[in-house]
Amino acid sequence: MASALDISTKPESVGRGVQAIEVGGKLLAAMVAAGAPAMLRDIALAAGLTPAQAHAYLRSFRTIGLVEQDGDTGRYALGPFALQLGMTRLKSFDPLRMAGQVAITLSGELGLMVAILVWGTYGPTVVQVQEGTDQLHVNVRAGTVFTLSGTASGAVFAAFMKGRAAAEMLAAELQEGSRTQKIGPPAAPEDVAQTIRAVREQGYATTEGRPVPGVNAISAPVFDSTGQIQLALTLIGPAAALPLEAGNPFVLRLMEATRQLSQHLGWAGEVLPERSPLKRKTA
Repeated sequence: MASALDISTKPESVGRGVQAIEVGGKLLAAMVAAGAPAMLRDIALAAGLTPAQAHAYLRSFRTIGLVEQDGDTGRYALGPFALQLGMTRLKSFDPLRMAGQVAITLSGELGLMVAILVWGTYGPTVVQVQEGTDQLHVNVRAGTVFTLSGTASGAVFAAFMKGRAAAEMLAAELQEGSRTQKIGPPAAPEDVAQTIRAVREQGYATTEGRPVPGVNAISAPVFDSTGQIQLALTLIGPAAALPLEAGNPFVLRLMEATRQLSQHLGWAGEVLPERSPLKRKTA
């Protein structure tokens, strides 16, 4: 049975493959990992091949435009056909559909509520909720809007969203205070900067016992190829069933799932789940 982290579309039985293509794939993966034009010897070393073996593959890749070589430096880089392949993949990928599949799998395996949020007109907005085995009395449904400073999901957007939209909405939210109609009472202004720094450092946000006493949440971002946050996946469950300490299985599973989703969107960065979670008691 597939795990909560297995979100690939690869069939369980792939049958007999072509070994040469798989070897060539190692070279392409090495070039992607390098992130910049690289010398033949370095690409070969990273792929576990001899320079002679690597050269033969790179020569064929150059013929079809997957790879190009700089005439002055001799370094190899991914070519125009690689870009066309990537763009086609991005156009055909529906992040919400894939995230929905992940939410169903995670909820089934962990027994927790899983919410998917995107950035909406009024801030972090729930677009899908997958109920867990425990019936939680929490007001989370499609269309629910969370505060940026008083919820785990909101903290993720506040920490990772590019541009000024989140910062401006956060300032307005803190000024509005307890008068807000969104889910989650805003945090004290003096706590916000520290919270955002912690979320950026560890790569996810947690909240404990607020806005619903006895209910915890863990939220992590999904990025696109430009590093912009596209959505957040949030685990919600009873405090007894959802621990928040760093490195626990729930944090690690959620981080792996969001990392895989981000990779499907072309993101090549890294968020470390091993850092300590937020200690500030929010939800």
